[in-house]
Amino acid sequence: MHLRASHLDAVHADSAIPSTSAPSEAHRRCCCLSATRPGCLQTRATTTAGDVEPFLYNLFVDESIIRLPPQVRFLQKPLASVISTLRAPKSSEGYEKIGGGSPLRRITEEQGQALAASLLRKGQDAKVYVGMRYWKPFTEDAIEQVKRDGITRLVVLPLYPQFSISTSASSLRLFENAVNNDPELQGLNHIVIASWYWREGYLQAMADLIIEELKAFPDPTDVEVFFSAHGVPVAYVEQDGDPYKEEMEQCVDLIMQRLEQRGLHNRHTLAYQSRVGPVNWLQPYTDDAIRDLGKRGTRALLAVPVSFISEHIETLEEIDCEYRDLAEESGIEHWGRVPALGTNPKFIDDLADMVLEQLPSAAPRLDTLQGMLSAEENNLGPPIGSVHELLDTYDRDRRVLPAPVRLWQWGWTRSAETWNGRIAMLAVLALVLLEVTTGRAVLTRWFEL
Repeated sequence: MHLRASHLDAVHADSAIPSTSAPSEAHRRCCCLSATRPGCLQTRATTTAGDVEPFLYNLFVDESIIRLPPQVRFLQKPLASVISTLRAPKSSEGYEKIGGGSPLRRITEEQGQALAASLLRKGQDAKVYVGMRYWKPFTEDAIEQVKRDGITRLVVLPLYPQFSISTSASSLRLFENAVNNDPELQGLNHIVIASWYWREGYLQAMADLIIEELKAFPDPTDVEVFFSAHGVPVAYVEQDGDPYKEEMEQCVDLIMQRLEQRGLHNRHTLAYQSRVGPVNWLQPYTDDAIRDLGKRGTRALLAVPVSFISEHIETLEEIDCEYRDLAEESGIEHWGRVPALGTNPKFIDDLADMVLEQLPSAAPRLDTLQGMLSAEENNLGPPIGSVHELLDTYDRDRRVLPAPVRLWQWGWTRSAETWNGRIAMLAVLALVLLEVTTGRAVLTRWFEL
């Protein structure tokens, strides 16, 4: 399974928690796990430019991020060291452009504090933890604190509205390993809220932000609403069954419906940013889509970072700097960008409602939980169950990477075909060069000889 860094927010609550309403909404797209109290877990965040290289090393040393064949897996750490060393200078430049560091950790901690306050106002005294996958505070540290605090029920709340095996799954695997290997955690009641892009509070908060930013344009009705989401490789979706693309498209449709309900009928585009490497990622790419809109005469564009709920380098540098410059070069005269949700009260209150809805059902029986959903709901989003069941569902269909082809391999093999093709291309190139330098056709020279 291909995975990249992810945000994971976990909320745990005491055992003495009253049940709450809306069980059908509460259990849509959730996974039952065994855990304890309210807390937040998040990954992929750095504090300063100086943290970039060790953060990148932690990222690329993860076998879920760079999948090496078993025969060369011993190269994982050296490869991670080389990549992090080479990429750190460029990444550091990006952080310098936004003030020397990412505000992601600070914002996430503020979200955790706001969530705890909202829960308290709603009658639930809960503790919120923040843990990160590849940088401080690490998820492992948050889990240790959960144990020290004697948590008895845990709600794991991803900070990604849409579920993806490339975001939440890496952190869930870490949590799964902790549960499997730590006897103190094996009796912990927990549940995972796998995705929540369909929540009304989230949708209305997004619509509010878009409407507010549209007011700054000369003609708010003639603005392209441009949703830019973090991309994932196409293989995640087509080979590994990642629901991310489907959920993202549904999310954008739902937000546009909320805008239409308020009398706005703007054109909109969904594109994907932040691609790296030579493989195909979800398209259209954000940069290509901006150029295309410029060619088609779009003169006003409002960027909406739909997969990000906190400001960080991909909003502050990639969107605000790179894509804004590209938009101007493409002839787009009026530019705006919707801020990330951050601690938006409507959004935070909806997160709190999600937590309260899940607490009575921490670790219910899987068959009971599925029975509460309609057939249509059971077919939407990631599977329902424990973290083990969730990840096993993807692993059953996981495609094992083929063994690397040896440099020379005789016979009717893929290696032989590859080298035969290369030799043939070199021969053709040599003939073309000969004709160019002599000015005479090769066959003519052959017959003259």
